[in-house]
Amino acid sequence: MAEHPDVLIIGGGVIGLTTAYFLARERVQVTVVDKSDFGQEASWAGAGILPPGKPMPGQHPYEQLRAQGVAMFPSLSAELRERTSIDNGYLRSGGLDFSDAHDASACAEWRAEGVAVELVEGPALHRLEPLLAAEVRSGCYLPDMAQVRNPRHMKALLAGCAALGVTLRPGCAIHSFERRGPRIAGLRSDGGVLSAGRYVISTGAWSDSLLEPLGWRPGIRPIRGQIALLNTGTPKLRRLLVEGKRYLVPRPDGRVLVGSTEEDVGFDKHNTAAAIADLLELAQRLVPSLANAHLERSWAGLRPGSPDGLPFIGPVPGIDNLFVAAGHFRAGIQLSPATALALTETFLGKPPTVSLEPFRVDRKSVSPAGASVPVAEAVR
Repeated sequence: MAEHPDVLIIGGGVIGLTTAYFLARERVQVTVVDKSDFGQEASWAGAGILPPGKPMPGQHPYEQLRAQGVAMFPSLSAELRERTSIDNGYLRSGGLDFSDAHDASACAEWRAEGVAVELVEGPALHRLEPLLAAEVRSGCYLPDMAQVRNPRHMKALLAGCAALGVTLRPGCAIHSFERRGPRIAGLRSDGGVLSAGRYVISTGAWSDSLLEPLGWRPGIRPIRGQIALLNTGTPKLRRLLVEGKRYLVPRPDGRVLVGSTEEDVGFDKHNTAAAIADLLELAQRLVPSLANAHLERSWAGLRPGSPDGLPFIGPVPGIDNLFVAAGHFRAGIQLSPATALALTETFLGKPPTVSLEPFRVDRKSVSPAGASVPVAEAVR
């Protein structure tokens, strides 16, 4: 165990563990601590949808970050499988987006991002997905839409980090920072005082409580997402089905994830009858035969939402050796490889593949009145 690692990461979700893995590949000494077990919050709870993306000139850096992350998943998945013998379930299954399929320009937004997409209607649609309800007449077909099984991906990341010598400390809550001038000198934790050269806060929806004593309140808050898991017994549904912010994700073993809600209810992870009933109605409306599926279980996760929908990635202003990577909302899995790459490039002094300027803690946004206003509140 490194007593003074180069980097100490607080938070063992998909962002923290992917960053640790990428850094360790570069022979950086890394320790990851988490208040409970690794990967048990939003990273575990998500459906693992990987929408297609293609990095293109002129894109907003967020779209570049997402496209870069999704493009890295096939090689990262193969690398983890080779290093750990754990298959994270990466699968390019293709998807159908019904969000605006009634509009002739429904696929234009995808096409503008350089994504392969086709508007399919009538018999052609039902040849792609025979189980669709007859009332569903058109959709945007995305052949490159993929998925990953979140719990398996977290297991692979943990094993990969361990294989590369990352020190993993679950059940080690951080209570406060020891600050000396413009630097963090150490962390007071359940395991005593921990020190490192640099520190990264990647604690998802819990990040504000660590940043506020240091002078920043980014406004990262928990947004509950509920999911129902159906079991059809045998694989039947072929494609991922997306309708706005809700979806059906078929697994190769015959299970189907149905999600997800967006609820601003604080740190409450309970399922509610109304939300699960609404998700089941969606499943049966799109795929009537799912009415006969076994309702295996349901759960909820707390996504880290941010005031403007963008994550916070980069240095914490006023502190030389503290960084943040949090607020990825619904896209933590998608953004994790590119976020990890960006932080690794920063720590190694390399030019960033994607500019982190729009993700600064002290960034500004434009209010409805046209004024430039800070996204994060500086606590005085």
